[in-house]
Amino acid sequence: DVTHLVDLSKEWNMTVTIHFEGWPSRIPLMSEPICLICKDPRTCDRVLTLVSGAVYKISFLCKDLSRLRITAEKGISCVDLRWCQRKIYSLLVPKAITQLPIRLHKFIWKLLAPDLINIEITSPSLKLQQHVPEQRCNTSYSYSIVSATPETELNVGVFCPGGSIEKIQMRNNITISLKTFGKGFLNESNHQDLKMSFVPHIKDECTFTVSPNPKAKVYLQTPNWPYGLPPYVSISWYVVVPSKQVAHLGFSKDRMGIACETGRAYVNIKEETLGAEETVRREDELLPEPRNMYHDFWVNVSNCKPVDKTQLALQFWVTFADKQIDLGVILAVVAGAGVLVTIGLTVCCVKKKKKKSQDPMVGVYNANVNTQVPGKQGLFTKGRKNNESHVYAVIDDAMVYGHLLKESNGSVTPEVDVYRPFDGPIGSLPPSPPPFSFRKDIKHSPNTEEPPPLMDTDHDTYTFAHQKSRQSEDNGDTNEKNNGDTSTSLLENKEQDGLVE
Repeated sequence: DVTHLVDLSKEWNMTVTIHFEGWPSRIPLMSEPICLICKDPRTCDRVLTLVSGAVYKISFLCKDLSRLRITAEKGISCVDLRWCQRKIYSLLVPKAITQLPIRLHKFIWKLLAPDLINIEITSPSLKLQQHVPEQRCNTSYSYSIVSATPETELNVGVFCPGGSIEKIQMRNNITISLKTFGKGFLNESNHQDLKMSFVPHIKDECTFTVSPNPKAKVYLQTPNWPYGLPPYVSISWYVVVPSKQVAHLGFSKDRMGIACETGRAYVNIKEETLGAEETVRREDELLPEPRNMYHDFWVNVSNCKPVDKTQLALQFWVTFADKQIDLGVILAVVAGAGVLVTIGLTVCCVKKKKKKSQDPMVGVYNANVNTQVPGKQGLFTKGRKNNESHVYAVIDDAMVYGHLLKESNGSVTPEVDVYRPFDGPIGSLPPSPPPFSFRKDIKHSPNTEEPPPLMDTDHDTYTFAHQKSRQSEDNGDTNEKNNGDTSTSLLENKEQDGLVE
């Protein structure tokens, strides 16, 4: 008497079949209670099939609905890769099915890919766990994945949510069958995240991308377990290693356990880093010993055509641990940092010392300097009264000698930038040269007997002024030259010997 609405109007290429338990392999006996499914009051049957694109109102003439099951099938195909490659399909059970008071037995997705187009299965949030004897699925549902071609069929394996496999890429057509266990699927179905997309051609028959939990041990095995890989099939695993972790890789047995009739079987291991060496083992060699992998790495298994009654079925495991910091590396880094700091301090100190040594000594008067010109005094024919050599044109260092000037009221404030003519007595000797400390490029101690000669660059500051006209000066110089007197040149040399800074 209860009517249930089943809306399949927004679905496409899907069929839903409601049947009794055990169908189609088992036909109910006549003695069993009748259980009918009706899509309208006049159309009832023990098996009812609904198609996408329509809305149904169904009812049940059955005393025990637990005997009924739902099996659904949906097809997804790609004809033009340019169009379907951009799309991501969600492999979810529609709510129109999960809301029925009947247990979902199986939901099948048939993924059809033309030539040179492959299929990618992802589980972004939950990831997938491969069902192996060491790690069995204990969830309310699982996925069985089969890759099929007209020539061969490859049972990829059984997977359930909550593992470490992020992505599976497969060639050819794929069949994914979701199978439920118990009543818990009604709650867990809300968290499904299985998706698929069409991708360009891949090299191997099947490629797994594995991103394990750093705290878990992961077991992975070759497809078609335990019957072995089909001849000439190649399978690859790409294992992601966290940056602060190191992976430990090992195989569950020592040898592949097959003999090849044609060709060779190989196991290849290689880290995804520059200059990494590839480890290769043939079917007649021992498999690699457990080893540490510090970068993302590949594991590839390639089959030959095995001899009868031999098969290639391999299982390996991966664990993770924190990277151990090498004490020697730490000491080397600390020592290198200490050397750099020492060099930096040394350079800084040298620069400061050099800068300090170049600072001029201002206002220091050397009393031991001989200010009189040695030699013949009579050679200096011009007296100070005549040549007026005691008059300064400019006094640039009044700021330095300002403390020697005093005002009449006794204050020590110097008069700066004020020109006053010389009013003192005029003798026969030239004025004293400026103190030695005014030389900025030469250091000289008071005990030095002969100070270094005055450079030409210093003449600009301490040049005697001539207030007479340039014409009379030229005439005086000409008369001295005509008389052959060399006193002027000698005086210039002697004055340079007696002047210090």
